[in-house]
Amino acid sequence: MFYPITRLRRLRLNKNIRNLLSETKINLDDLIYPMFIIPGKSRTEKIQSMPGIYRQTVDNALIEISKIYDLGIKSILLFGIPESKDEMGTGAYSKKGIIQEAVRAIKKKFKDLIVVTDLCLCEYTSHGHCGVIKNGYVDNDETLELIALTAISQAEAGADIIAPSDMMDGRVSRIREVLDDNNFENTIIMSYSAKYASAFYGPFREAAQSAPQFGDRKTYQMDPPNIREALREIEQDIEEGADIVMIKPALSYLDVISAAREEFNHPIAAYSVSGEYSMVKAASKMGWIDEDKIVLEILTSIKRSGADIIITYFAKQIAKSLK
Repeated sequence: MFYPITRLRRLRLNKNIRNLLSETKINLDDLIYPMFIIPGKSRTEKIQSMPGIYRQTVDNALIEISKIYDLGIKSILLFGIPESKDEMGTGAYSKKGIIQEAVRAIKKKFKDLIVVTDLCLCEYTSHGHCGVIKNGYVDNDETLELIALTAISQAEAGADIIAPSDMMDGRVSRIREVLDDNNFENTIIMSYSAKYASAFYGPFREAAQSAPQFGDRKTYQMDPPNIREALREIEQDIEEGADIVMIKPALSYLDVISAAREEFNHPIAAYSVSGEYSMVKAASKMGWIDEDKIVLEILTSIKRSGADIIITYFAKQIAKSLK
């Protein structure tokens, strides 16, 4: 039936009716809050390009985690910035590494908090690339062995979810193999399956001090025009044992999230990255947008496109607005 019998505006008559019929809702259980951990004690460093986000020592991070825990946020994603870097990224897989120490401290105090550890070498290598360099090129298979060492060290520290973000071929199967061989069969793998070589990562590279010292990451991260290739990457990760697959960035890749949702039944995470965050903050500072409304609209669009999990720097802000 059509107008005047059918009047779709009836379904938007007031706020309570709109809420009753809402097809997509953001919920605190959907959100993961990223954090940057640095060595030392009692230090908090501002990240100039990401207002409201900080690099923190473990003790200060524990204070912030107490606050987000009280807000109802149940999951965090950790990135580590080591005291020193070298060509092989040894800080990534050291048992005394910054992330390993942070995970142990966090899990001791917050046993039921879900701790996700980013697994990549770029923050730990002196050259800023995500693996072993040979003749100016990131060697895939040698990098896999360092990834395996990192996965074990993070699992031993108590990580609930290991999140490889390097985009090396075969890393999910290598991680699953080494975890299972060492009695960590219940450790979850959330793979950055379709991680694009995006311009949206600029503020993050300042935050994590991980910009490549030469070249770029286009030989391993995905080419932005490609969606069919993304589905192949996701399918391969699922076949290798990924429990959750991720698409990154989120906002400019909603079509990829939607296509993945149509194609696969696996849980899908989407990372609303630093550039998305900083653009909103910059526009808000200029008074051009209503920040709270924009943030909710962006995250709703990510959820509506098919993401089950959203990694976002706006998690605290959304949690306060949902209370």
